[in-house]
Amino acid sequence: MIRVLVVDDHVMVRAGLTALLQVFDDLELAGEAPDGEAALLAYERFRPDVVLMDLMMPHMDGIEAVRRLRARFPNVRAIMLTSYGGENHVQTAIEAGAMGFLLKNATAEELARAIRTAHRGSRVLAPEATDALVQSMRHDPTPGDDLTTREREVLNLIVCGYNNTEIAERLFLSVSTVKFHVSAILSKLGVSNRIEAVALSIQSGLVKRVT
Repeated sequence: MIRVLVVDDHVMVRAGLTALLQVFDDLELAGEAPDGEAALLAYERFRPDVVLMDLMMPHMDGIEAVRRLRARFPNVRAIMLTSYGGENHVQTAIEAGAMGFLLKNATAEELARAIRTAHRGSRVLAPEATDALVQSMRHDPTPGDDLTTREREVLNLIVCGYNNTEIAERLFLSVSTVKFHVSAILSKLGVSNRIEAVALSIQSGLVKRVT
């Protein structure tokens, strides 16, 4: 038997999932929880084989609950359930350690198949979730997305034509600290000098052209 913990803040959804589990001889309900915080306690108490985890819940959402469960129980097998499969949610859920991602309109057979697959240690994604994940992987990162707030301040002053000493004075930093930030900026932008950094920043819209 595969013992399943059902986590959802809606009583009717939990009841529906419980009823679906009863249809299959190899699945059984291990316990229920109404939110992410309760799921942590329920998992420790019932030690289920698979967790069906709602994505959006009060107190603690499903992604954070999975992340915390994985930190305490590395072998936890959780499947995220949601009414929608936006690419950000899918990617974040997988990064948190979810074994699967299903929409709540899945059939009983699809749900059972996903539970068995996760129990074997393999991932399972709804077609919509797979499409969203592939789409997110196709997006090219915008240059400068990973710049810190301080690095953006330094970059703006570089574009304005200030040298390191002048930037240090305006931001109340040491020159060596400014040099460190400039080096980080060039690395993150993938350029070799300040001129290229200025050109790329203006071209990509990262900073406004100085007039």
